[in-house]
Order: sequence, then structure tokens, then C-alpha cells
Amino acid sequence: MSFLVSRIIVAAFFIGLAHAEVTRIEITACSPFAAGKVFGAAGAYERLEGRMYFETDPRNAANERIGDLQRAPRNAGGRVESWADFFLLKPTDASKGNGVLLYEVNNRGNMLALWTFNDGERTNDPKSESHAGHGFLMKHGFSVLWCGWNGEVQADDTRRLLCGLPVATEDGRTITGRAHLEISTTEKVFSRAFSWSPWGIGAAFPSISLDNTDATLTMRPQRDVEGIEIPHGEWALGRMEEGKFIPDATHVYVKAGLRPGWLYDLVYTAKEPRVTGLGLTALRDCVAFFRHGAAKENPLAGAVQKTCVFGISQSGRVIHHFLHEGLNTDEQGRAVFDGALIHVAGSGKGMFNHRFRMSTEFGTQHEGHLSGSEFFPLAPLPQTDPITGASGDSLARSRKSGHTPRLLFTQTSTEYWSRAASLLHTDVEGKGDLTLPEDVRVYLVAAAQHLGKSDGSPGICQQPRNTLDDRGPVLRALLLHLVDWVKHGKTPPPSRHPRIEDHTLVSFDEWKSQFPKIPGCRLPTQAYQPPRLDFGPRFHSEGIADIIPPKVGKPYRTLLPAVNADGNETSGIVLPEVAVPRGTYTGWNLRSPQAGAETMLSPLDGMFIPFAKTKAEREKTGDPRLSLEERYPTRAAYLSRLAKAAKKLHEEGFLLKEDVARIIERASEQ
Repeated sequence: MSFLVSRIIVAAFFIGLAHAEVTRIEITACSPFAAGKVFGAAGAYERLEGRMYFETDPRNAANERIGDLQRAPRNAGGRVESWADFFLLKPTDASKGNGVLLYEVNNRGNMLALWTFNDGERTNDPKSESHAGHGFLMKHGFSVLWCGWNGEVQADDTRRLLCGLPVATEDGRTITGRAHLEISTTEKVFSRAFSWSPWGIGAAFPSISLDNTDATLTMRPQRDVEGIEIPHGEWALGRMEEGKFIPDATHVYVKAGLRPGWLYDLVYTAKEPRVTGLGLTALRDCVAFFRHGAAKENPLAGAVQKTCVFGISQSGRVIHHFLHEGLNTDEQGRAVFDGALIHVAGSGKGMFNHRFRMSTEFGTQHEGHLSGSEFFPLAPLPQTDPITGASGDSLARSRKSGHTPRLLFTQTSTEYWSRAASLLHTDVEGKGDLTLPEDVRVYLVAAAQHLGKSDGSPGICQQPRNTLDDRGPVLRALLLHLVDWVKHGKTPPPSRHPRIEDHTLVSFDEWKSQFPKIPGCRLPTQAYQPPRLDFGPRFHSEGIADIIPPKVGKPYRTLLPAVNADGNETSGIVLPEVAVPRGTYTGWNLRSPQAGAETMLSPLDGMFIPFAKTKAEREKTGDPRLSLEERYPTRAAYLSRLAKAAKKLHEEGFLLKEDVARIIERASEQ
């Protein structure tokens, strides 16, 4: 019988442990998942949702890295209180699962695991068979867990996961400080939230006043151009709604409108800093509870042998940062995660434990250069920066604790162009390859774009976006490798990424000489080169910036995957559609004139430019790439080569049998 069906459906459990990071759980709903569908040996699944309440001990060494924790309000027991929403999918009979709890770090409050692994309909309220997709995670017996960690996520009609974090004070007084935000848009608007993104508006730190005389707003077409300060009378703190100006301490209004593609730098005095790092302890303590909690309160008690963490993009950076801070050990000294699958995070970490910084910020080739998302140490092994003299290892604190999980980093081509992925496996000057530790793997999915297959429309780009379906097929195979690694010690395939030594990782100039001259296709001017930033002496030790905006130093040198005569990448995991191509797939795409900054890269988009159908057609346009008729004399010949490439990847461990079949079937229908 289900854990909760035998109890009250809506309940609150009070936990009276001596070391109780989780003090209370409110389970507000429990119901069958996917209408009670049976998923193989794991059987039917149920969904549990509710809220967890935490108490964090500022005196415990496990929490010493949490910025501003000592300034947070404390309860009568001397602990700091916070809360987080949670959502759990589990076999109705938890003992029928595979013994692995898969925790997904939500992305800005959004749940992406079923969309990724199950090809399910994307939702933050998974309940139906359409949300379950083909049921991959359930058929393999995973319990899947999410919880809120991001204190800037605000409630909306998408049911994003929330997290309640306390505000730090100084002896009971409001803390204020200078803050910097970069604001940019792809369309002309007259106002914008301080922390706007396509995934939702974040709860930014408000200005201390609606009077903008204490603030500055500058504009520039791109980061390497001198900024133009906008006179105070030409802008204000507020927003436009239905043609009416409304004062607002978390929005900026520009009388002339914000120009598409331009970068607007706002420097102002902020107030009321959240203790942002408590979001990281929330996810730690949530997982530790379901892994170690006693049967009276824990619906997974006795059913969890190993725990793995997964995250896409920002969520992947959260995982890397979590490990960088040494948080994979809970207050009782227990390991939290055994394995981690970090997808499309580049070499970044983020502003996940800093005062007056927004976690949604990150650097790309055009935007976010001052965000600080790429900071030393960048790689998961000891190295030295010859420019600053700093030495470090991004996993040093985790290694010291003895609780470093086994790590799989997966990147697409976009991360090499826009997220500095090469710095994860080269030195900071891009002169030599690094020898990765035995417990780390890095994989490039060649020629893929950041979030996987698009619908082929241009969006804000000049060319049709990339249609390569990479995310689900590759990650399904690698997740099972990770499980075998943490449960049975069976090592996954060796790292597969471009390297300097074999000339598959090259400079921008060398890449430019390789890429074919495709008619109508403009080339980028450069890839993202993250600058060394100086926020002051307390930034990395306490999470407090004393220099706003930061001082900008020499950039790190990033490199790119080499390409062949078709413009397709040749290293990494080369999917069948790229090995036997019908066109050129890239991880980059230029912004359209309508979106502004048309010589710069769209932040996270790639492109697909099909080959000409015939030799005559390509010669007419001057396309140097062979046509389809020149490559594949018959449809059968094409499908035979594609099937061979797919089966080879399966043999190498990068595709499951069912995904080989899906790829061949999809190609047959084209």
C-alpha cells in the first residue's frame, strides 16, 4: 500500500531529531501518476507534493560557506529558518524501484527531467500520461525529486517551485549596498524588470528609493564600446502598464525606449539581501531527508541506495557551484549525492551564494560579460592562473570532505561558442589539454545546440535554428551509465571532447578558415571569451562585492571544436544525423537585425542549413557543400549509412537500442 494512502492525504509531519535540518513536512497532495499506469517492474507511480521547512545551524561547519548566514535572523534555538516546495514521483511500492533517487535541480522554478528523459510534455505539475511520455524514468524504476532552491523565483500560473529565504540584516538594521544589472531586450520596449528572462521575472533586490539620482544608467551597442550615460531626466525607476507609468523599485523605464540588442547597465543602491546560499542547503537537506530519513516520516525510507543529481544549463551550473562550495556533506557529516549529470553548463558556476546578485545572470558572447558566471577555478582539477597567480580546483572543497560524486559533464557546440566550455578541459590560456580526474567525464555532443531540437524557425536569429534531436537520446544513455558507475563501479565510456593535441579544438581564426563559404550565411566575429573580473577582496570569501561594476581584466582564452568541409564538427559524440548529414548543424547563430546586435551571436541558439538537393542547384548558388544527390545515390543508401552510424554509437555506449530505432524510424519518414 502507498505510504500516504495508509495515512492522511494532507498531513504535517513533525520531526523531533537531535539534528533536524528538516523540521516539518506538509504533504498537500498525493495521487496516482499517469492515471495509475503500470511502468514495467516498477509498477504504478504516485505523486507527492508539499512544502518542507528547514532549520540551518550557523555554527555547523557544513554551513560555513553560506554567505550572510551569520546575519540571518535566528529562532529560539539559534537556527535559521527557511522553506521550499517539493515534488516527488515514486513507485507506489517504493521497494519496486531501482534504488536510485534522481534529484533534478529545477531551472528558475521549472521541472525539466520528464521533458528531457521521457520526451514528455513539459509541465511543472506532472500528472498525466502525456507528461509521462514514453516513461523512460519510470520503466527504469527511478524515484524523481524536485524542490525549490531559488529565492528569486516568484509564483505564477505555471506552478513554479518556490523557496522562502530569510533576509539578512546588520544588528537588526536593513543592509544596503551597490548593485549592478545588465538589461537587454530583443524588441523595443519602454520598461523592463531588473531581472527579466523568457523563463519568468525574478524577484530582484529593490532600490532603496524611487529617486534615480543615486543611480546611473548607461547604454552601449556591445560590451567593448564606451557606454553613453542616459541623463536622469530621461529614465526612471518604474514600469509601463497599458500606456501608464507606474513607479516601481525593481523596474527601469526609459523615455525613448530600450533599443533592441543594446546593453543597458544599471548601477543603484539595493536593499534587503536574501541569504541566497540557503537555497543550496535547502536542496542538500531535502535530498538528505529522503535518502536518510526514518520510515515514520519518509515515504522513501529503505528504498534509496544511491542518489544522483541532474541539471540543465543554469541548473547544471548550480550543481558545479554546489560542489565548489563543498556542500555535498550535510550537517550530520553524511554524503548527499553519489553521482551528477551536468548538462550544458559550460565551464560556469554562478551567483548562487552572493549578496545582491541575481542567479539568473550568466555570460554569453554578447550579453552578461559582467555577471561573473565564469570564475576561477574553472576546471575540476588543480590548476594555476598565470595572469593572477591564483591556484585552485573547482572541486577542492568536495574532495577535502571525501564526498565528491562521480561527474558527467555534457556539452553541446553552443557551450563552446557561448559558454566557454573549453575551459573545463584546457588551461586558462587555451594552450594545453588537461588530464581530467578518473571520477570526471566530459562529453561534447557535436553540432548540437543548447536546449536541443528546435522547430526549425529562426526565432531571433538570422538562420533557421538547429533541429538536431540530441538531448534525450544522449542523456538517457549517459544516465544509465552514471547509475552503473555509482551502484556497481562500472565506468562509463571515456571522455569524448575536442582536444588541442589532435587539432580537434582550435582557435577562432583556425575555425574560420575551416568553415565553408555557404551562400547567405554570415560568420561570427568571435566566440565568448569570459573576462577576469575583480569584485573586490570579499567576493569569493564572503559573497560580497565591494567593486561595482567589477574591474575588467584580461579574458580567458576559449577554443572551438574544429569542423569539416560541410561545417559539421568531427569530435565528441557525433550523432547519426551529423555523421551522415543532410545539412550543416551548428551551435551558433547570429542575431537578426530585428533583434538588434546583428553581428553578435544569439545567446543559446544554433542553426541548420540544408544541403542543396542537386548538383545543379548548389552550383547555381555557389554552395561548396556536396548536394544530397552527390552524397546519397538512393534513399536506401542514405538509410543504410545512417543505421550503421547509429548502431556504432550504441556499441560505444552513447545510444540505447530504443533510440537507435527511433532515429532510424524518424529518418525513414523524412
